[in-house]
Amino acid sequence: MSKKLNNQSGQASRTLIILAVVALAGILLVYFSIQFAQNRALRKQVAEEEENKVPEPVYEVTLGEVRFLLESAKDVGNVIDASLARSSYTQDLVTTEKFIKVTMRAQNKGKSNIGQFSWSLGNIVDSEGRNFLSIDDKAFYFLPKPNSCGAVLKPEFEPVPCVSFYEVSKASTDLKIEVFATPQNGKKQSGFIDLKITK
Repeated sequence: MSKKLNNQSGQASRTLIILAVVALAGILLVYFSIQFAQNRALRKQVAEEEENKVPEPVYEVTLGEVRFLLESAKDVGNVIDASLARSSYTQDLVTTEKFIKVTMRAQNKGKSNIGQFSWSLGNIVDSEGRNFLSIDDKAFYFLPKPNSCGAVLKPEFEPVPCVSFYEVSKASTDLKIEVFATPQNGKKQSGFIDLKITK
């Protein structure tokens, strides 16, 4: 009889152990499932935030050994007054849209001179991909003299200013300017700098 009791209590103990292991496995399975779901939701949220994140504006870019820094971008309205010109024979410049005056600085971060015309400013581009060309041929007498655009850049000298005028649509927003540098290997590089427009 005691042998039968021992068998029954042994079976009961084994059953309890098996039930405890199954319950523990179930608890662990539920716990890890919840953790996996939370991690997945968190990864999805982070990915969505990254996708919707507005990129920080870029006011400086280095191409090869040429460092470009935005000094200013001014909306000068639809008239550039002749009184601001270097020549008394110049007339007002007028547009139905707006003029933007960009002052960029360039600096040589290398160890030897960067040759003349090895760097330049390109077009202004808006959020719709519209391109606006420089009007420096029309605005020649409104540019400072000397204007250092494309000048020889000596190593680690102070950044030199380059001024350029553009005629831009009033509807255009989020303006950027393209900048170029041609290193000694001859392969032209380009980048974009955001324009922080002031009046």
